[in-house]
This record gives sequence, structure tokens and C-alpha cells, in this order.
Amino acid sequence: SKFHFVDLAGSERLKRTGAVGDRMKEGININKGLLALGNVISALGDEKRKGSHVPFRDSKITRLLQDSLGGNSQTLMIACVSPSDTNFDETLNTLKYANRARNIKNKPVINRDPMAAK
Repeated sequence: SKFHFVDLAGSERLKRTGAVGDRMKEGININKGLLALGNVISALGDEKRKGSHVPFRDSKITRLLQDSLGGNSQTLMIACVSPSDTNFDETLNTLKYANRARNIKNKPVINRDPMAAK
């Protein structure tokens, strides 16, 4: 059994944060990971794309969460949003992201060892 707890940190708007140097590179990497995760969520949650390629290998976060997203598991996503109107765009994007994730349907089954029953 596995337990993954991942804080996705949120998208980093470079203009808004004013990040430079290493902090800017970190923000770019966060955005790349979130984009890759969004692509995986879209591929898994879209009925029209059922059975098509799911790009789990596009980032470290999608590779880490592969079993949780498309495997034999129960997964919970908590979306944190802000009531502030200054964060409206980010809140809306977070809710859209969570809505796409909600479309993923896993059917977990209990793994039993047939030899243990004897």
C-alpha cells in the first residue's frame, strides 16, 4: 500500500511574483510540472480519449503519481482557493483544474493473494 501527499504549490506567474534567477527557474519548473499533470488529467478524464496515450513520462510529478491517477487506487484532490478578487484568475484556473481531475474514474479492487486463502 502506498500513500502520496503532494502539495502542488500553484502556478507561478513570473510577472506577478517578480522572480529572477534561481527563483524564476524554480517557478518555470513548477509550471512545466503542472502543465504535464494537467495533460495527464485531461487524457485520463476525457471519455473521447479513452485508451489513447497518457503522457505519464513527461515530468517527475506525473511519473510519481502514475499509480494514484490511473491505477488501482483511491485518490483525493483538495483544491485550495482564495475568496479575494485579486486572486480571481488563479482561483478560476484551480477550479477548472479540479473539475478536470474529478472526471477521472478509477475502479480500485482489493488485491488478494490467492495462496493466502488456502
